[in-house]
Amino acid sequence: MPVIEPFEANCAEYDRWFDENRFAYLSELEALRHFIQAGEVGVEIGVGTGRFATPLGIGVGIDPSLRMGEVASERGVSFAGGVAESLPFRGEEFDFALMMVTLCFVDDVKRAFDEVYRVLKVNGSLIVGFIDKYSFLGRTYLHKKEKSKFYRYARFYSVDEVMAGLRYAGFHKFKMIQTIFGGLGDITAVQSYREGHGDGSFVVIRALK
Repeated sequence: MPVIEPFEANCAEYDRWFDENRFAYLSELEALRHFIQAGEVGVEIGVGTGRFATPLGIGVGIDPSLRMGEVASERGVSFAGGVAESLPFRGEEFDFALMMVTLCFVDDVKRAFDEVYRVLKVNGSLIVGFIDKYSFLGRTYLHKKEKSKFYRYARFYSVDEVMAGLRYAGFHKFKMIQTIFGGLGDITAVQSYREGHGDGSFVVIRALK
């Protein structure tokens, strides 16, 4: 079963993080935007409160938390309640799909990737944004996860683990960038992203169907 209760009960606190960590948020947003082409029809899986879907022009979002979905709807997202392992969409419906820090809360990553593959058009792209568990921030979250309302039940992944899952689902032609260099408190301006991984805590992988 998906972890819903912390997000339902603490929706306002979750949403406030983006204001309190504005430059980290904007840095992640810019990295994601790098892989989105104008005019493409997309869906965000694990849309939360729409903090990424809305500025990225993603019109459709799905999330198991209906409370978070209400906020996303207020921000202009066409919201559907549901989980990544069973997407309520037709096959080959979208040009791209975004999973933004969603993997760590998914029960069955293989099934989720299979579902995303199904709803993407041929040559469509899956954009996965996540905290590398071996990065500075990843190690920090792992160390403190038992004290976190949101990450207590999360499972963090390495770049190699995410890549292996994508390949198994049939995705190919990977491109990868990274951002969030240093701790959150050190970020006082929007950071530029770089190719590859290993230095930045936040990694974005684009994979094609």
